[in-house]
Amino acid sequence: MVSKIAIQGIKGSFHHQVATEYFQNNDIVIECSSFKKVMETLRLGLAKYGVIALENSIAGTILPNYALMDKYNTFIVGEHYVNINMNLLALKGQKIEDLKEVHSHPIALLQCADFFDQYPNIKLVESSDTANAAKKIQENQLNGIGALAGDIAAELYKLEILKPSVHTVKSNKTRFVVLEASNTRKIEKKINKASLKFELDDTPGNLATVLNVINNCKLNLTKIQSLPIIEKPFSYSFFIDVVFEKRKHYEKAKSLLDIMTLDFKVLGEYQSGNQN
Repeated sequence: MVSKIAIQGIKGSFHHQVATEYFQNNDIVIECSSFKKVMETLRLGLAKYGVIALENSIAGTILPNYALMDKYNTFIVGEHYVNINMNLLALKGQKIEDLKEVHSHPIALLQCADFFDQYPNIKLVESSDTANAAKKIQENQLNGIGALAGDIAAELYKLEILKPSVHTVKSNKTRFVVLEASNTRKIEKKINKASLKFELDDTPGNLATVLNVINNCKLNLTKIQSLPIIEKPFSYSFFIDVVFEKRKHYEKAKSLLDIMTLDFKVLGEYQSGNQN
């Protein structure tokens, strides 16, 4: 069955790559201009799934996306890791020496700054998206203009890779999650990871107690992230990821945390993604 998948960005982006690799079929991709638009598309029922990035091994956590998942009550049903590979692209027949400008997302330009130190004559120009920069070069047949983007953008927009892997730090991974508008899935045996959210009252040792419960229930805490609560100055929500071997251990921890914490919420239950 063909499903619609909302992605942040356009075809050829890393979000598009995730949708292609994760679902491995001919699903219809809905391009969204922002992460909020992805959430709205899910809320309105215009897409079955949404794909958003949550954290990068270099840039860190994308905090606003945690707030969006909480606000829109979406449910994580899967995760996928991508090696971010930045290539220098241009129209076929071009050489690096022919380039006057290179366009890409500002983070991509920053990650490749060391490479361009060799080419002081090339002006780096910020764009809204890596794939969008590649698309414009092909659509407008822009000679003398390059783009920094992934392999999928080079293939989709028929651009030549003048230089592969020009990013400075070669171990650059991004974690993406696959969302549904709500939890409609049955419990599956392969599920071994969960994302949870809670708040704590202002009592000394509360967080330590929560962490002890997680440990005593034989869960592996793989991430903890705090986010300020706008309506409550100097108060925080906590977002955690836990991995478990037995469902019963997770269910026990979940029931205890529901009692011990405030505004407890399950953000997702899914199979742990391959980080290699």
